[in-house]
Parts: sequence; structure tokens; C-alpha cells
Amino acid sequence: MKKKEYNKLVRDYFPELMKEKGREVEFEALDRNRYGEKLKEKFNEEVEKFKSAESDRVLSESVDLLEVIYAIAEHRGITESEVEFMRQLKKNRSGGFRKRIMLKSIIE
Repeated sequence: MKKKEYNKLVRDYFPELMKEKGREVEFEALDRNRYGEKLKEKFNEEVEKFKSAESDRVLSESVDLLEVIYAIAEHRGITESEVEFMRQLKKNRSGGFRKRIMLKSIIE
């Protein structure tokens, strides 16, 4: 058997799911500082996966990215409800991105 190293943050049930498939896994629970570092790495990983996703994977990759954003917020003491409230507040004040407006310049 071949051992493959990952050293990356995975979802909570991943070790159990791998064991159910007959795979042996090594894992550790991270302390607060290392968890914060690994969340940043995971965010970057998920952004890259989203950017390169084929159209049939966009929804799945969007959900993964959103989950990491919620985890980062929670790690910093912000709830999912607070994130959603602020998202709606900013959308109501400034709009979303549905009109596809690109700012070209501002003359001062």
C-alpha cells in the first residue's frame, strides 16, 4: 500500500467516510492558530477549484467555497446569520452584481 500525504483541512466527516471505504487515515485536530492558517489555505484551494470548475461542478464548488467562508467567519466569532444579514444589508444599500456593471474610471 502507498501512503499519500495531504496536510490539508478537510470536512468534519471525511475521516469516517474514508474508514467506511476501507482506507486507513491519519488526522489531527488543530489548535486555534493552526486552524486559522489552514482555513486560509483551504479558502485559496477552493477559490482555485471554483475558478477551474467545469459547468457541471460550479454549484458543488460554490457550496464548498461558501462552507469555508462560513468556517472562517465562525473562527472569528461571526455567525452564519450575521454573515447573511450583512450580505443582505450591503445588497440592499449597494446592490448585488446582477447588472454586470464594470467601473472603467472616475473623474475627480
